[in-house]
Amino acid sequence: MSHYRPQGFSILPPVVKNLLIINGIVFLATMSLSSSGIDLYKLLGLHYPGSELFKPYQIITYMFMHGGISHLFFNMFAVWMFGSAIENYWGPKRFLVYYLLTGIGASVLHYSIVYVEMMPILNTVDVALKANSLDAVYAFMEQEDIKNIARTSVTLVDQYNAFYNSPSLQSGTFFIQDLANYYKNMPNVVGASGSLFGILLAFGMLFPETSLYLMFIPVPIKAKYFVAGYGAVELISGLQNNPNDNVAHFAHLGGMLFGYLLIRYWRANSQIR
Repeated sequence: MSHYRPQGFSILPPVVKNLLIINGIVFLATMSLSSSGIDLYKLLGLHYPGSELFKPYQIITYMFMHGGISHLFFNMFAVWMFGSAIENYWGPKRFLVYYLLTGIGASVLHYSIVYVEMMPILNTVDVALKANSLDAVYAFMEQEDIKNIARTSVTLVDQYNAFYNSPSLQSGTFFIQDLANYYKNMPNVVGASGSLFGILLAFGMLFPETSLYLMFIPVPIKAKYFVAGYGAVELISGLQNNPNDNVAHFAHLGGMLFGYLLIRYWRANSQIR
């Protein structure tokens, strides 16, 4: 026998309402404090676990940070649009647990992919530092990937040029260490999108035959096809690995994947239907 019980209907159920409020407050605080030199993106955004900027609490706080007003608006609109139905269906406690766990799952998959992508350069850093020779530093500096990373930071460019103006093992070693730290500090994820994609996945699984009327699709589409299509687009976009794309596609897929696994687990244990 299932433990699921419908929770009634509310156009703005409590968890969704509080998520909208908290996200709005955090965004206003981020904008206000930036003028005082306080960077909440650095403090509360999620950094790569190997970064000196990483803090464990960021696994939660990053979900309430947004990169701009449009990012905030569209995420919160979708959380309200789809999340309200799910919270009404599951109740506030289960919905909140699901929201947070899919957000955490999104970060796990995202940074697992980042780890795989970063390892070649970080391994090159280790090799150059262990060699402890000027020739190894030159070999490191001449790699095209290293040149591209150096160009993204004014400080690194200055260090890079300073080394070639006056080569020394010490200045080369400092550059390599600083570049490694800069590289590990670069990935920074913000936004509720991981949890949102978990919500979309749940909506597609709970209400698969529901017809959705969306502005960018001229005909109604069933929820199950919309979710499957959206997931496919995210997978393709993630695999293309466009360097100019600032969207964390694998975080979106992580939210969907962990949402799917969580719903299957709950169903297997007769906690929901």
